[in-house]
Order: sequence, then structure tokens, then C-alpha cells
Amino acid sequence: MDAAFTAEQDEIRRTLREILGKRCGPDEVKAAVRTAAGHDRELWQQLSRQLGLPGIAVAEEYGGVGCAPADLALACEETGRVLLPSPLLATAALCVPLVTALGTAAQRSALLPPLATGGLTAALAVSGPALATALALTGEDASGQWSGGGRAGGVQARAVAADAAGGGWRLYGEAAQVLDGHSAGLLLVAAHTGGFARSRTLLFLVREDAPGLVRSRQAVLDETRPQARIELRDVPAELLGGEGADVLGALAATGRTASAVLAAEAVGAAGQALARTVEYVRGREQFGRAIGSFQAVKHRLADLYVQVQAARSAAYYAAWDPDQGGLALAQCLEALRMTAGEAIQLHGGIGFTWEHDAHLYFKRAAADELLFGPVHRLRAHAANRAGLFADPAAAMGPLPAPAAREASAPPASPSTSAPPPASPPAQEKVAV
Repeated sequence: MDAAFTAEQDEIRRTLREILGKRCGPDEVKAAVRTAAGHDRELWQQLSRQLGLPGIAVAEEYGGVGCAPADLALACEETGRVLLPSPLLATAALCVPLVTALGTAAQRSALLPPLATGGLTAALAVSGPALATALALTGEDASGQWSGGGRAGGVQARAVAADAAGGGWRLYGEAAQVLDGHSAGLLLVAAHTGGFARSRTLLFLVREDAPGLVRSRQAVLDETRPQARIELRDVPAELLGGEGADVLGALAATGRTASAVLAAEAVGAAGQALARTVEYVRGREQFGRAIGSFQAVKHRLADLYVQVQAARSAAYYAAWDPDQGGLALAQCLEALRMTAGEAIQLHGGIGFTWEHDAHLYFKRAAADELLFGPVHRLRAHAANRAGLFADPAAAMGPLPAPAAREASAPPASPSTSAPPPASPPAQEKVAV
């Protein structure tokens, strides 16, 4: 493994940091999230045209840059520093890999070029608060019960005969907590079909102007991650790929890559929260000296620095090996939560005001754990995948017959296995 960044990666980082430093201060971020789109459309187009940001991991034959997912993670570290509200995560990290893995040749040719250039944004819609489960971040559900399981709730799909009006597929149901679902031009909807006889989960393409589609933006804790509620009322949809596609496998693979991207984004936010806190304690004076000169404050900042650097190393390793994305995401989310909490504490009385900029990072930490965690479940799932909780006896297999008899034999009687303990010596009476 070569941990050094290439010249191209360093240039992406430098250019992106320069652009975002000018356009994404805390005031600009707060203004952008309160627009109808939930992000700065002009800045999104600039990042798409100048850097090809949404198409970093898209093949060149489809109009993308043709880089690896590691380059997307590197770019998301910079967007995480400023808490950039944008459709980058929903489009490039969640939807583009699914279209690439499952789409037909015609679907890839029609969808990937506009997605790569930023002209089209996409969102992944799964039913209920099941995004982490659907992406196999906190557990694996081979039956796909999170999509509805043939029962009430979730999103259901039914095939319509070709001679009927429109033909194709129809979707009905609802999905909440859809990232950027209120503004995306394309929805990838996970729906259950087949009933109990042929129960399976498939992905469908739904355009923003589809009849029967109702979208409403929700009030959420972290405004920099806008979410929407999607209602589908007999909506016409196009099947992504074929009916025999391995949708659950593609979602799990997408989850591994997305976890590496999210880890890099979280560690970028944690690093910036720490930097802003260090800057504040250097200038804030108390008792005639900067509060950053007190030893107790130095120790707390030193602990945070070690935690952030360890999380950054884990994020970089996950960018190189996405199979380790779950553990890296757990470590980076924990580092962000700890750093954001300490930032509020060390900012003192002003830091506790809800309007202070430190709360932007605290809200991001809390919202990401709700969407993609929590941390202890991320770690538990990674441990299960690694076999850390497997029964050693079961892994070794059945014992040979003699060994099994010895293992099952009752323990020997104390009378035959060892001589009885000697009786204590008689105590001698002494006259006083």
C-alpha cells in the first residue's frame, strides 16, 4: 500500500479547499440550506464544471473523470470540513454505483452522463429509517424485510400488463428520511414485489415529474443534510436492470464504498471543529491569560488531536480498502461526536447558544449517527463479519470419537483421584 497522495489528488484537494473557503463560510452555509433546493445551485454547478466533482468515480466513457472511489473520499473530506450542503453524497456515493452495477447498457448510457456532469441529481429512497440496514452497514437482511416484506408499509411494486395503460411497473407506499429527495431529478426507489411466493426487493427509477409522486421536505436536526418524505400513489416506474439482479448485493457493495466516503467526510468535519476550537482558546482570555495556556485545556485538546489523527488514518485506509469502511466510519463518527462536544464545552457560555457555529458540527455528528449508525452497531456488525464472536468449538468441528468420550466422561471421584487430606494435628493442652 502506498499511502502517499498523487499530484493529481493534491491538486484536487487544493483547488477544492480554495473554492470552498471562499464560498462556504458558516453564514453562507446557513443561507444555502434555507433555500428551496437546500443547497447553493450555483456553487454545485461550479464544482461540477470546474472539478467534475459528481463524476469523479464515473468512467470516462460515460463523461466522468474516471478516478477511483478513493478520490471521491478525498474530495468529501474537504466538503466535510465546511459542512457543504450538496447532492454529492446522495448522487455520487449512493446512486451512481447502483446505476453502474445494476443498470442495463441503455440505462447507463442515458443516466450516467448527466449524473457525472451535475445536470441531473439522484436520491436513494428506502422505506422507513432503514438506510443503514439497506446498505448493510449495521446488519445484513438477506430477505430484504426492510423494504416491506409483502406486508403493509414500505413501498410495494406490481407489474402491469403490456396491453394495459402504460404497462411497466407501478409503485405505491412511502419512504421517509430520503437524502435530498425533495430536489433530486431522479429517484432510485427500493420496493418489495412478488408477495410471499416470490418475495424479493428490486430498484426502480422514478422521475421527478412522475404522476402520483408527492415529495415534502422534512424538518431535521442537521439542515446541511436535507431529507424528504416520498409518497408514491400508483406511480409509474422503470425497473433498474432485470428482475434477476442481485439488488441486495449491490446495495451492500454500495454501502461499503459509501461508508469510506462518509468516514472521510466525518473526519474532515472533526478536524475543522478542532481547528476552530484551538483558534478560539488561543484568543479568549480569562484571569489575564489565554485559556489555551491552561494545562487542563491543553490536555483535552491533545486527546482530541490524537483521536482525530487516528480517525483520519482509518478513513484513508478505508478509502484504499472499502471492506474496512464500517470500522472506519464508526471511528470517524465517534471522533466527530467527541470533538464537536468538546468544542461546545471549550467555547464556554457562548458555545452553548444554539445559534453558535459549533452547533453545526454537533448537529452533523448527531444526525449522521442516526442515519448511518449508531457507532456500537457499526462496530458489532464489523466484528460479526470478521468472525470475532464465532464459537471456537463450532469452528473446529466435531471432536474425534476418543476425544469426545474423554470430554463427555464425568470427572473422577475425589476418593480415587487423590488421597484424602491429612487430619490436622491434635492441639496440645498447656497448663497456665
